[in-house]
Amino acid sequence: MKVLVLGATGSVGSAVQTLLKGGASVAALTRSAEKAKALPAGVEARMGDLNDPYHVGAAFKGVDAVFLLNAVSSTETQEGLFALEWAKLQGVKKLVHLSVQHVDRIPHLPHFASKIVIESAIEQSGLAYTILQPNNFCQNDYWYKDAMLQYGVYPQPLGSAGWDRVDIRDIADAAAKALDGDAANGTTVILAGPTSETGASTAATWSTHLGKPIAHAGDDLEAWERQNLQYLPPFMVFDFKMMYRWFQQHSLKAAPGEREATEKLIGHPMRTFDGFVKETAAMWQAS
Repeated sequence: MKVLVLGATGSVGSAVQTLLKGGASVAALTRSAEKAKALPAGVEARMGDLNDPYHVGAAFKGVDAVFLLNAVSSTETQEGLFALEWAKLQGVKKLVHLSVQHVDRIPHLPHFASKIVIESAIEQSGLAYTILQPNNFCQNDYWYKDAMLQYGVYPQPLGSAGWDRVDIRDIADAAAKALDGDAANGTTVILAGPTSETGASTAATWSTHLGKPIAHAGDDLEAWERQNLQYLPPFMVFDFKMMYRWFQQHSLKAAPGEREATEKLIGHPMRTFDGFVKETAAMWQAS
């Protein structure tokens, strides 16, 4: 089986390269020659940019399955639809798309709306498909390493309603199973962790495993916005601010039976947030 991974140089895309361990032949689409050099041994680099549809099509040639992950951008919808069209044109047999948990419930969020359009197009494409809808990634906390280690602050405004945060290794396991054969064909699979986390509980878990006080910076989205406009594009800050506001009020949790369906697909219990933090804290302290 030949699998093309889109978004292969990000955290989730990199994890999906564990397909190699299962004997799959893996290619990765990248627009960066430098990132191509950093791909793991055995992964074929295929150069291309989904915003350049006339030159990206060759990357899909000879591929049995595609893992489609689009980064949040102002062209996310276009990139996802171009990828789908090339998958159809090149005779790809199976497409696995990484979306967001319960994305259809929040269509007013721009990066959720993009995924709704892509999901709908995939469902009507005639291709075999699986749509994976993950919760907030545990590994997003890598971004806050310096804030926690240097300043003792956890800055993500998660609120108190609760998120069933998911480990990207479980996402990778689900994607690998879905890409290989008939598993979960024509279905949408929720990927949610086994415990609900809040901003305060997240900071407390990091405090425990880092062995030092970690304070939650709070849920003031105006302050979060001012801080992040220094680093991120304005469209992304506004989009994420609206996202955090919604989930501070409404939560992002698995419904009854959804987690069990995921564990049936991947063949093992979902990893816990506490386990992720314990492992990561030990790694940071060792280095």
